[in-house]
Amino acid sequence: MPQSPTTVSIARTSPEADDARRILRAYYHDIVGRYHGREATTAEVDSVLVEEPSDDLTPPGGLFWVVTDGAVAVGCAGLRLLSAGVGEVTRVFVAAAARRRGIGSLLLTEVETAARDRGLSRLRLDTRHDLVEARRLYNRHGYAEVEPFNDSPYAAHWFVKPLR
Repeated sequence: MPQSPTTVSIARTSPEADDARRILRAYYHDIVGRYHGREATTAEVDSVLVEEPSDDLTPPGGLFWVVTDGAVAVGCAGLRLLSAGVGEVTRVFVAAAARRRGIGSLLLTEVETAARDRGLSRLRLDTRHDLVEARRLYNRHGYAEVEPFNDSPYAAHWFVKPLR
């Protein structure tokens, strides 16, 4: 049975803050390694951090959250504020040691609340085929799989959720 997130806290922050940078490195280390089927190298993670900057996750164009457990960053999520009432959820990640504690749900709930507070009517996201846990999380939170809305070479599944 999953543990409840009793010792964690979530805060909106800059993706350039120390905790954010650490958890983003962990995120890319995880997804790059999964993509290649082996441990990601430092050089690969450094390269992705340059190719995928997080400056679009700062106001006014976006928001970013970090979840900490005590003094350790264990999760993150971002929200891009797109046009026409649409937001894009991105960089949702929970470190392996902190999974199955409800942290992914905590992150999505926070992102969805912020999106509603900003008047968004719909959220979208994409994910890869190998990120099975992420797809399960999105389904549990009411995201429905839709036709592709971008041509990302790393996306295999696209989801949308109307906000009420």
